[in-house]
Amino acid sequence: MPTLKKLRKRFFKWRYKHITNQQFIYALSILVGFLAGLGTVIIKNLTHFIQSLLQGKIIVDYHHSLYFIFPLIGLILVYLIQKYVIRRKIGHAIPSTLFSLSKRKGLIERYKMYASLITAPLTVGFGGSVGLQGPAINTGAAVASNIAQYFHVSARNRSLLIGCASAGAVASMFKAPIAAVIFAVEIFSLDLAFASMIPLLLASVSAVITSYLFLGSEILFSFEIQDKFSIDDILFYVVLGIGSAIASVYFSKMYFWITGLFDRIHGEVKKLFIGGIIIGILLFFIPPLYGEGFDLINNLLRGNHMKAIGSIPFAQVVEENIWMIILLLIGITVFKAVAMTVTFSAGGVGGIFIPTLVMGSALGNVYAKVVNNLGWDFSISESNFTLIGMTGLMAGVLHAPLTAIFLIADITGGYELFVPLMIVSAISFSLTRYYVSNSIYTMELAKKGELLTHNKDKNVLMMMEKSKLIERDFVKIKPEYNLGEMLNKAVTKSKRNIFPVVNEKNEFLGILLLDDIRNIMFDQNMYDKVQVEELMHRAPDIIFHEKDNMETIMEKFKQTGAWNLPVVKKGEYHGFISKSKLLTAYRRQLIEVTT
Repeated sequence: MPTLKKLRKRFFKWRYKHITNQQFIYALSILVGFLAGLGTVIIKNLTHFIQSLLQGKIIVDYHHSLYFIFPLIGLILVYLIQKYVIRRKIGHAIPSTLFSLSKRKGLIERYKMYASLITAPLTVGFGGSVGLQGPAINTGAAVASNIAQYFHVSARNRSLLIGCASAGAVASMFKAPIAAVIFAVEIFSLDLAFASMIPLLLASVSAVITSYLFLGSEILFSFEIQDKFSIDDILFYVVLGIGSAIASVYFSKMYFWITGLFDRIHGEVKKLFIGGIIIGILLFFIPPLYGEGFDLINNLLRGNHMKAIGSIPFAQVVEENIWMIILLLIGITVFKAVAMTVTFSAGGVGGIFIPTLVMGSALGNVYAKVVNNLGWDFSISESNFTLIGMTGLMAGVLHAPLTAIFLIADITGGYELFVPLMIVSAISFSLTRYYVSNSIYTMELAKKGELLTHNKDKNVLMMMEKSKLIERDFVKIKPEYNLGEMLNKAVTKSKRNIFPVVNEKNEFLGILLLDDIRNIMFDQNMYDKVQVEELMHRAPDIIFHEKDNMETIMEKFKQTGAWNLPVVKKGEYHGFISKSKLLTAYRRQLIEVTT
């Protein structure tokens, strides 16, 4: 009976003889799409099972105040699973995947294949106000990475398969294959080339079919456009675009501000309880903040604003006053960002994609209701503006305007609203980008210079590992050495023509070149008269290990014209980086990325 290892070897031999590399990638993209779709279905079903169990039975049969307890229970369960079962912190889904692409050559740990499958449904099902799209992408990306590793796929194709998994997760969640491909290209900075587009399309279609197989024709948004686009509404769409930009900036700033506050709290358990209590209070007063919030979107699209608002005190009074309804929807718009961020900061696992849609739908609906109830002679479509509000928030918060446009177009099954979608997304994205340079997904990576972009040159530099370029075979000398000591202790023992000068604390002081002493090194009369501190001089520039990224280092070589630059780490001398080694590593990385 052949072992698994022998079967694998036979498969590799057969594959190399009968299947081209391109065909193999196509086959893997279909497999990855199927598995990403399957993972998305599992996450959705587990979450909806927990949520329907709690909301459908326990809350209704017992008491509304249980809203206050559920989020805390969910966060405690997630904390215990991370600490005692997974024994690792999962982290934010898409940012961690982007980091794996930029700094780990697409290598993702195995535990991430199942970690989000367990923790995300607990977070959202128990009321955490986050989405499932991020965890679905994270799960699919981990599966894709490990499949690629198993079949010895190159780093470039490994990144492509991770992009295929992200497209598959989005396609399965929304049954929107075109938007899914565009999402992968926009967020993961994949090349828009024929070689990458075919695998993305195959994965997207495979995932959609998987979703249909397990969920039937059920879709998240059931909507058909009833009110066509009118040129008379252009000005209203422009105003909505500006409002979406303001809301997007608020969403992003609130996220970073609350995250910063929780970072100052010491202890995961303390964060958990503080966050759980805050979420519980928010859910008690604003029930639609519970979980993802798809019910809110669908009810607003159907024009059922009372069902969207949910079970609240004085419902009859509110129903009779449209301005009370508008105020409640504004509250949902404002506090969704707060509830989502607190859920993350308290240790919950989820994504920001769907909360963005929820906030956008509430904003668009509020805007249409305000316009329609001001007593003017015209009215606008509340359902259309609800949809387009989602586009505006996606374009602004996620910095993904094309995904926003095509997702709504896919959902509505047509392009009747294409013009207003483009207007709102373009305005929202442009204005938001002016005030918030990077999305929540990419801000931290961008600050560290670890963000993949569509600039290949920058991507190659970023993927290079700085620590592997540092050379440490330089002989150090002290400033108090005389010429004779330097010759005996350094020159005779070094193959280099450059010597770093350091003090007793190993702090870098300067350099001394062999050329600096060439005219006196054989004059023995000078051995006791000249000291290193008289001959040393400043380095052309210094590479600071903690803050200088590869792009900065390359620029320093370009500006100084130097062949070697010293590296300082935590205030101490750490070695040198040479231009020749840097360029060699760059060339190798470029070949790896492009082949």
